[in-house]
Amino acid sequence: MYKPILSYLREFYTNLSFVHTSKIRFFSLSEVQAMKYLSQTEATNVDVELFKVYKFSVDQLMELAGLSCSHAVAKCFDVCEHSRVLVCCGPGNNGGDGLVCARHLSLMGYKPHIYYPMPTPNPLYENLTHQCKSMNIPFIEKCPEEKEIANSFDLIIDALFGFSFKPPVRDAFIPIINVLQKTKIPIASVDIPSGWHVENGKNTDLDLEPTLLISLTAPKQCAKFFKGTYHYLGGRFIPPSLKEKYQLELPDYPGTETCVKL
Repeated sequence: MYKPILSYLREFYTNLSFVHTSKIRFFSLSEVQAMKYLSQTEATNVDVELFKVYKFSVDQLMELAGLSCSHAVAKCFDVCEHSRVLVCCGPGNNGGDGLVCARHLSLMGYKPHIYYPMPTPNPLYENLTHQCKSMNIPFIEKCPEEKEIANSFDLIIDALFGFSFKPPVRDAFIPIINVLQKTKIPIASVDIPSGWHVENGKNTDLDLEPTLLISLTAPKQCAKFFKGTYHYLGGRFIPPSLKEKYQLELPDYPGTETCVKL
């Protein structure tokens, strides 16, 4: 006679002596629902306090954020199948996160290429660019066409616009936004899917829909409208007192992880 399927499953998991359930962290639906989703104003205020009250520097937080993004990407897209990565960077902090992410991905065996149409004339961004070039990460000068991306890349990192974005999209970014809206290549968006309203989500049905969204610090309100496959939280640097002040209700990061799946 065949055993009921539940009996098989029970026996299977009982015999898995290498599984230590005490070390596995599951997040309930109520925990995710309790987590605060920040408005644009709240996200700005949290950043201001991190800089002014807690004395974090921009490059310090950018390094931690970009590192957590690279780890989330590696968890979702295996290097053996998605090694060719196009990293699209904007002129602000979101683009800086993308530059850091590209550098760390290259250290993990990925082969990133960077498209950076409006480099920021600031020592911080110039240094990040120099670091990537020193690691032989190629920079693409011209916006790649949709067909070129399909033939040359396995994954796109969208690090164009962050939570300070306000439409319309500037002319320099219209070509790459059009490509991201049409491509079939999976997209990983850093903090905000570029072109989305920070609180209301998509502005039009044509806006890009990433496969992976990596919320930084805390999810923004637009993340409620995310329909992709993976949603991660990155940026393990929030002081407990700041978390309490804004009632963020963030999940605990397991072990030594820099990101956590939501």
